[in-house]
Amino acid sequence: MKRKEWFVKLSGMLLAGALLMPSTASAVDLKIGALPIGTSWYVFGATLAKLLEPVLPPGSNVEVVAKGGGVGNPIAVEQGKEQLALSNVCTSVWAMEGDKDIYKGVQHKNIRSLVGGLNPVWVFAMMREDYMKKSGNDTLEKALLSKTHAPRIVMKPAGSSVPPIVDLLFSALGTSRDQIKANGGEIIQVGADQIPGMIRDGRADLYFEGAPQGHPAVTEVGLTGNVKFVDFPEKGLKALAAKGLNPLPMPVFYKGQEKPTKAVDMGTHLIARADVPDDIAYVVTKTLIEKKADMAAAHKAWADFTPEDAWKPENNGIPLHPGAIKYYKERGWMK
Repeated sequence: MKRKEWFVKLSGMLLAGALLMPSTASAVDLKIGALPIGTSWYVFGATLAKLLEPVLPPGSNVEVVAKGGGVGNPIAVEQGKEQLALSNVCTSVWAMEGDKDIYKGVQHKNIRSLVGGLNPVWVFAMMREDYMKKSGNDTLEKALLSKTHAPRIVMKPAGSSVPPIVDLLFSALGTSRDQIKANGGEIIQVGADQIPGMIRDGRADLYFEGAPQGHPAVTEVGLTGNVKFVDFPEKGLKALAAKGLNPLPMPVFYKGQEKPTKAVDMGTHLIARADVPDDIAYVVTKTLIEKKADMAAAHKAWADFTPEDAWKPENNGIPLHPGAIKYYKERGWMK
């Protein structure tokens, strides 16, 4: 090969390599808001962090924040405590609009979406069979309105999307946390890793969760807790739909399901602060979409993710980050 031809070829190779890296010269520190260890979101965050480190500028650091949740993560991003985070589409919309029930009227205007449609996340309920037989409460509505055998209810702590959605469900059925406690029930909020033991040991009767297919805690409860999945009543589904949640039966994924369970889907997307540099947002978007196989290998919930639909408004709920828009337009998916 002639010297000139070799130089041209080498220059082209170097240029092609440079295009794979972000144009930001300095290293960046990124925190990814997820959920505690033992959740599917933590697996997602840890996998994404591993995939990002080699494609970010040298010296960059990516950290997974093992707390928060669908309600808390948009707040953390708005406040600059996290640069990226997983969120539910409904909670991101509520956060940006300042929903009076969930966000007390405070608008979170500095959040943007990167990748939408990651997977459905169903909010559903499971009851211990022993409680159902002893109390005669064989439906969710009977259990929540019971004045003689009110259930001990367990769910994740504040910051998760689950508690405010459960409160909306209570209200739709004509009850509340205070009323359930007045009837002799309990409201217990602990981390997902503690819940299977509580159900298995009979320290809780009713478990509300928000989860995709293959959620570790739900899988364990189904296998060891002697539970049945119970449908959300129609009046509850209607009220939750009015708050932007999609009534969607959860397919039979877990032991304890005899048929698809009537539930609601919150949707999942990856969000970023509006001031994350465009080139970094571009690289995050590109990496997540083009490494779909790696994400699916880490957790089967993302096996059905459709990258070509990741930009669509119905999968994001809030405006896209300019760096993400650039990627989607380059792929020809977004005009």
